[in-house]
Amino acid sequence: MRASRLMIDLFPLRSSPAFRLVFSARVVSLLGIALTTVGVPWQVFEMTRSSLQVSIASAVVGTTTLAGTLAGGVIADRFDRRTVILLARGGATLVFAVLALNAYVPTPQLWLIYLCVGLNGATAVSQSALMAVTPAIVEREQLAAAGALVALSTQVGAVVGPSLAGLLIAGPGLAVNYALCALGSLITTTLLWFLPSLPPQGAPTARPLRSIAEGASFVARHRVVRGVLLIDVAAMVFALPYVLFPQLVIEVFGAGPEAAGLLYTAPAVGAMIAALTSGWTTHVHRSGRVLVVAVLLYGAAIAGVGLSGSLPLALGFLVVAGACDMISEVLRRALLAHCTPDHLQGRVSSVWLAQATVGPSAGGVEAGVASRLLGPGPAVVAGGAVCVVATAALAASLPPLRRVSLRDDEWAAHPTGVPEHSPLEPEAEIEPSSDVETDAEIEETGGERR
Repeated sequence: MRASRLMIDLFPLRSSPAFRLVFSARVVSLLGIALTTVGVPWQVFEMTRSSLQVSIASAVVGTTTLAGTLAGGVIADRFDRRTVILLARGGATLVFAVLALNAYVPTPQLWLIYLCVGLNGATAVSQSALMAVTPAIVEREQLAAAGALVALSTQVGAVVGPSLAGLLIAGPGLAVNYALCALGSLITTTLLWFLPSLPPQGAPTARPLRSIAEGASFVARHRVVRGVLLIDVAAMVFALPYVLFPQLVIEVFGAGPEAAGLLYTAPAVGAMIAALTSGWTTHVHRSGRVLVVAVLLYGAAIAGVGLSGSLPLALGFLVVAGACDMISEVLRRALLAHCTPDHLQGRVSSVWLAQATVGPSAGGVEAGVASRLLGPGPAVVAGGAVCVVATAALAASLPPLRRVSLRDDEWAAHPTGVPEHSPLEPEAEIEPSSDVETDAEIEETGGERR
């Protein structure tokens, strides 16, 4: 393989001015969000000395983010996506400004922090809209490259943001930390202002609840989209042992908090390496098969963490797991965009983002219960093994997931995810609308349509 095909593909940035705006805005936005991710828990604990209060703040933002994401999918498929993004990011700018002002006054108000983080979670409507616009602003054959760049921006925010937040809180203070969040959100909004109008093609005319049902029906019926989402669930719920890292460090590795920091950092290192060498994902023929292999290797690497008896070996497995997870994320993003019609992009994006919000929480609960029953090491091994088995079962039961290719547009044409030339039969035929006559009805009326 040529080195030029191995390195991350920057063609979407060179060819699409709109994608450059979205990418730049996303980097700035994620850095700002990372500042609040550290700032809010620190401020709440500093004010209350209660981890329960910190968990309440986390629950508030998680709940409103989930609601905002799901609502954003419907809104993004009904209105101009540029307008939706600008309104949401503008609202986030005001929220961060209020947090900065609250931190600056001599007696900050706890209720105001809860209100602000709740409102900020609701602005997640922009996430669904931003994800939905990608297929409209990059060439279809560049969806994997665009997904790699988006995923890379996430890792940059995850690596740089928390460290910067710690320096700001220890130095100038929380007010400056939140003020920079507001400034970053303002810059993001300004950049996105220059996007062209991005109305959805064929916006739904049904009422919101029926519109949501239409999106859910598509996800359930399309075997590739359904498989992509389910394979993500298998990884997040069963093989995301981050909540067990402190226990692993103390009880298995006999180390301190510095080792815990290394465990949390190792997957991000692997993800960064994979993102920077992801150029080959644009040219791979069997995208679905590669996705399945990446998740299988991810589950195996997580199991390896539980089996390793030393910290260096565990770190090595986590680097591999992070790299595999990055490749799977790149392909999941690209396949969802490739196989989803434009008028459903917002709703399908919101389902994936909602899953990404709920999945890690469910995975944390599962890991905690398993650790209580089995111990930390065996719990991690069991989670990785279940991920491998579940992924293999999904791949075996959904042949289109194994055969789908980003280089073949026909996979996006069939409503059940089976192209016309495929020997695979759809799971169920779509029932004809009551307004359309069947062939039998035509014969009964003498071969003429009414």
